[in-house]
Amino acid sequence: MPEQPDVVVYCEAVAERVAGQVLTRVQLLNPFVLRTAVPPIDSAEGRRVMQVSRLGKRIVLDLEGDLHLVVHLMIAGRLRWLEASERPPARISLAVLHFAKGRLVLTEAGTKRRASLHLVQGEDGLAQFRMGGLEILEADLAEFAARLVEENHTLKRALTDPHLFSGVGNAYSDEILHRAKLSPIAHTRKLTPEEIAQLYTAAREVLIEWTARLREQSGGRFPEKVTAFRPEMAVHGRYGKPCPVCGAPIQRIVYAENECNYCARCQTGGKMLADRSLSRILHKSWPKSIDELG
Repeated sequence: MPEQPDVVVYCEAVAERVAGQVLTRVQLLNPFVLRTAVPPIDSAEGRRVMQVSRLGKRIVLDLEGDLHLVVHLMIAGRLRWLEASERPPARISLAVLHFAKGRLVLTEAGTKRRASLHLVQGEDGLAQFRMGGLEILEADLAEFAARLVEENHTLKRALTDPHLFSGVGNAYSDEILHRAKLSPIAHTRKLTPEEIAQLYTAAREVLIEWTARLREQSGGRFPEKVTAFRPEMAVHGRYGKPCPVCGAPIQRIVYAENECNYCARCQTGGKMLADRSLSRILHKSWPKSIDELG
């Protein structure tokens, strides 16, 4: 799922192309992508885009008349910008927003169709998408610390909870925790003040650095290679590959549709965290430390 750095760069690219432009037509290629009925979707047509903003992991096109188009990409949703002469890709296109200078296309790979489009009226309509998560880059250390220890969760869960922190998901939480040299299963209320400060600094560094990196990679073009798995990442999606800091093989815990990637030597004092599936199968053969891997 695109997270804060990706969504920020998406918002900038969309704003560059459609801010101040009139939305001439909303074309639904899959009727299930639209999750609202009131206001009717055709009421967005003929209205100028006032600004494009980020709301957590959502992209919001603010229209004249206090209407708001809210796009949630979920896991496999992506945006494409097409010139007027280009055709939307078959099968994966869900919706097309038409402008005089081109078209913004919402696509989704696979068959689950989780990406969504909402049209809402006013601040009351937007309120349902405000999850209450803290914007890390807008918070000071005291605010971050207070939010972190509101509930006693594992660090992985806390960072990815949109009610606690805004815009951070599976990928960047892995990167933040590796940068902070903290275990993903450490509990928030057991951290020392020094460890909380490490986490705060790491979170800000990772989000700022990756946003700048993605801007540079897009090079002024519309972002096309939006993925949660990038070769430059330290741990996320790099299971079995060497940690860029210590060289130990990256480990992972798989659960549901997500995975947690970490370096045992850098983050857990060499301890191998139990994987819910593999450790049950291997039982006593499950390695207790990174050194047992040979």
